[in-house]
Amino acid sequence: MKALRRFTVRAHLPGPLAALEPLSVNLRWSWDKPTQDLFEAIDPQMWARVGGDPVAMLGQVTPARLEELAGDESFVSRLHTLAADLDDYLTRPLWYQELSEDATGAATEPPKGIAYFSMEFGVAEVLPNYSGGLGILAGDHLKSASDLGLPLIAVGLLYRSGYFRQSLSADGWQHESYPALDPQGLPLRLLIGRQGEPVLIQLAMPGGALLYAQVWIAQVGRIPLLLLDSDIPENEHELRTVTDRLYGGDQEHRIKQEILAGIGGVRAIRAFTDLEGLPAPEVFHMNEGHAGFLGAERIRELIEAGLDFDTALAVVRASTVFTTHTPVAAGIDRFPAEMVERYFGPDGPSVGGSRLLPGVPLDRILAFGAEDDPTKFNMAHMGLRLAQRANGVSLLHGRVSREMFNELWPGFDPDEVPIGSITNGVHAPTWAAPQWLELGRELLGSQDLAPLRETESWSKLQQVDPAHLWWIRSQLRAALIADVRARVRRSWLERGAADAELGWIATAFDPDVLTIGFARRVPTYKRLTLMLRDPERLKKLLLDEERPIQLIVAGKSHPADEGGKALIQQIVRFADREDVRHRIVFLPDYDMSMARKLYHGCDVWLNNPLRPLEACGTSGMKSALNGGLNLSIRDGWWDEWFDGENGWEIPTADGLADEGRRDDLEAAALYDLLERAVVPKFYDRDESGVPTRWVEMVRHTLQALGPKVLASRMVRDYTQKYYLPAATALRAVIEPGGDSDSQFAVPFGSARELAEYRRRVELAWPRVEVTDVDSYGLPDVPLLGSELTLTAQVALAGLRPDEVVVQAVLGRVDGGDLLMDPASVPMNHTGTADSGNEIFTATTPLPFAGSVGYTVRVLPHHRLLAGDNELGLVALA
Repeated sequence: MKALRRFTVRAHLPGPLAALEPLSVNLRWSWDKPTQDLFEAIDPQMWARVGGDPVAMLGQVTPARLEELAGDESFVSRLHTLAADLDDYLTRPLWYQELSEDATGAATEPPKGIAYFSMEFGVAEVLPNYSGGLGILAGDHLKSASDLGLPLIAVGLLYRSGYFRQSLSADGWQHESYPALDPQGLPLRLLIGRQGEPVLIQLAMPGGALLYAQVWIAQVGRIPLLLLDSDIPENEHELRTVTDRLYGGDQEHRIKQEILAGIGGVRAIRAFTDLEGLPAPEVFHMNEGHAGFLGAERIRELIEAGLDFDTALAVVRASTVFTTHTPVAAGIDRFPAEMVERYFGPDGPSVGGSRLLPGVPLDRILAFGAEDDPTKFNMAHMGLRLAQRANGVSLLHGRVSREMFNELWPGFDPDEVPIGSITNGVHAPTWAAPQWLELGRELLGSQDLAPLRETESWSKLQQVDPAHLWWIRSQLRAALIADVRARVRRSWLERGAADAELGWIATAFDPDVLTIGFARRVPTYKRLTLMLRDPERLKKLLLDEERPIQLIVAGKSHPADEGGKALIQQIVRFADREDVRHRIVFLPDYDMSMARKLYHGCDVWLNNPLRPLEACGTSGMKSALNGGLNLSIRDGWWDEWFDGENGWEIPTADGLADEGRRDDLEAAALYDLLERAVVPKFYDRDESGVPTRWVEMVRHTLQALGPKVLASRMVRDYTQKYYLPAATALRAVIEPGGDSDSQFAVPFGSARELAEYRRRVELAWPRVEVTDVDSYGLPDVPLLGSELTLTAQVALAGLRPDEVVVQAVLGRVDGGDLLMDPASVPMNHTGTADSGNEIFTATTPLPFAGSVGYTVRVLPHHRLLAGDNELGLVALA
């Protein structure tokens, strides 16, 4: 018989063991090994069976075992020590609190609260609310924010089936399954109101229906993660499925999820902070555009509080940060404009005569997502238009993003588009092997690993004997091989093999062979099968009698991506061949648990995307944290931090129109590197059997990349470069503006002032014109450094001279007179011409030799803009 419903019942804990409950539900245990060891000690076999899940452990352990442990003074002492340590971690001042103490004055005071929105969070494998890099990055962001003490609240959705589980058919085709998750069996608690009832978030849907969601809270160290869940009795059947699967369903399903995440997410934060007595967030951070509707909801709140739309927009923009992870237009969520109209228009959802966002005009919402195709609504465009600050996730991705979104700033060169970059990072306690963390503690002479945020701490690795570094690497490789053999056996049995025919697995793979890992999602651009471009050449590398390699491959293809599934099948069919199956494998059901083993044990991490389509690619960072050497196309973070000694660069043929030819060239370069550089260096040993040149690359990788790839560095960068400026901008716009007699000398006066300025500028700008430019002062034969004086007359269409900046722009010119790498020089206002036009002048030494040109341009300027390019308005001579 099959149960109608499953749920988890937790054991009653004896008094001496009561502290196991808070230790089990705070996900800090997922990166704190002493706490993991404590739970494992309850029952090591059960711990392995439940996949290292404390909540599941407490749901299965027998009362007799708990009573036995309650009388075990040693266990109880360990428990109390760890409980005290968790309490200390949650309460003591950390980096952010010291930042607050160091701040001088309101202008530099850090934000009192930060809201962080993402559609997925990869915090721990027991909470499968992630699919890949975006979610893992979000999880690492939360953990490092906790370690640094940031007052951050995270928001997402709770997917009742999470992301899919992957298995393989006998012929290597990916199959998906969606196991139902029981929130009561997860490290979650419901947000409960003051009367003891679950808090329900409510949103209006088309046709007068209401979408309700309850709010589950996952505690990630100091950080509460709010997860909205629509699978509740209050909803109609169709609406219960809104949060059924991550990245499942059609566009109609998707827009409901994004409305719930954005609008419902803001409402969940308001309920949570009110009930918990916490300050409202000052800064809102969108991790990708999925939650972009949060900005529209915040505008609705401010309109309801009495502001007009443009003033509300000024407040929202000042305090919003947008991070794009997408280097290709096809990766952006785009909805039919008519679908957005149906959800947000005046004839759309209504409850008691109000719309989903009462007071927010439909045409303004549509304008946020507008693009060249008027039938489409672009969520990334919405994110950029609602955020005063935006960034990509590596230096290269920042450049790609500026080009990709250049259309939103017409008249500006891509380099001037206001999208910066903060390179992603990874959470060391989550991803570094215990052996490396223990070595770090020994070198620091402390249990506190916080000093590893500083570059100088990593120099202590010079004290470590090469043989010891090699011993750690060999230990980790051996553990990986044992895990791989177990996974290979399970996979073959699931695919229909008989146990009697699997004897070969006992000696498959080898703990002493150069081990290369390739594991990631399987979209086409990541080129899973590039390694198979020349199967015979790969086979020769795998089976070399003296210097073989072994390849461990893993990854999931999106359920709707038949092309990605075909790539997996190609790998599986090759790996199934009897002559190579002991040297190459595709492991199904890639998740955080498998990934951790791979990062720990692989000697080389392979990455061969189509450049520049990898926004960052943090898997290679995790390998580097474990002494793995990267072998990669120079894309994402590797383009930024490859230095010639921390791994190998696969030469790229990007820009070649013939894709097949490009793949041939890059695959050949990969084989060449393996044969001539990677393999020889690994197998070149000294008299003690240590590959000294290899180990020195491992040491250099740890020293050079260790402090850079940390998520703590990333979160500090976000705090200092984005969160603090956003909070400062918010405080500036909510202040009264102008002088005491000004129409803006009221609350939010500065925001009103900015909104009024923006209205006037946008009306005037079509008539702003550089009417005349004169130059003088140059000798007949200009030399580098010769002074050029430029004078321009500008028609300002009613704007004041101090409301614009006028710039001389100089640079080398190409054959079509286009300025290359131009430099701008501010021009000073020197008077008014008889015509009424304003006169601006600048004198500058010529900064370039060769063919040089100049022009003059006008940009809007206001003290509350993040930059003069923010509004995307420019008038060129």
